[in-house]
Amino acid sequence: MNILCVADEEEKSLWDYYTPDSLREVDLIVSCGDLHPDYLQFLVTMGNCPLLYVYGNHDQTYDRNPPWGCECIEDRIYNFDGLRVLGLGGSMRYKPGKNMYTEKEMRRRIARLSANLTMTNGFDVLVTHSPALGYGDLEDLPHKGFACFNDLLEKYHPKYMFHGHVHKAYGHFLRERLHPSGTMMINACGRCTVEISDADYPPRGKTGSVLYDLYTLLQRS
Repeated sequence: MNILCVADEEEKSLWDYYTPDSLREVDLIVSCGDLHPDYLQFLVTMGNCPLLYVYGNHDQTYDRNPPWGCECIEDRIYNFDGLRVLGLGGSMRYKPGKNMYTEKEMRRRIARLSANLTMTNGFDVLVTHSPALGYGDLEDLPHKGFACFNDLLEKYHPKYMFHGHVHKAYGHFLRERLHPSGTMMINACGRCTVEISDADYPPRGKTGSVLYDLYTLLQRS
């Protein structure tokens, strides 16, 4: 499975200089936030595959102009052909406004997902806008990561975490970081492609959760 991850900056090679080969082998597109809705609509149309997204702290326009044809995965676990994808967008709250949270508020969001996480027996990919505290974030409050993301990774050990928010131009940019939980953390700023093998997540119907496995098997039939 090939996943195209995008965030923060519209990639000219995918928009201004798009060619039919640009998205030819992409199975899923994931946006980690702060991208123009027209850009996401263009990608989902030309890619002919699902596009999942979370909100960045600058995505207030989505309320009145959402990216049509794309799937918002905020505060839920999305099943894509057996891959369990959890979405938690937004940044650290540094001023009044939407799509920003204190550490306590983000912890509450995660706590409200407890029943769903039990039903799905965890998740395979965490999609956020902000990084986890201490892993690709910055010292200033607007770009500080969430400590509760570290707790989430340590508890469920997903294979991947995709995020944005920290741009290449900020310096000290690393595309990939390995978290102590074993999760590969990927900064999707601009664009990057992640190849996920069948061995990276449980086969459909074999997550260990009877209810969720039954649901996904019925969904496929």
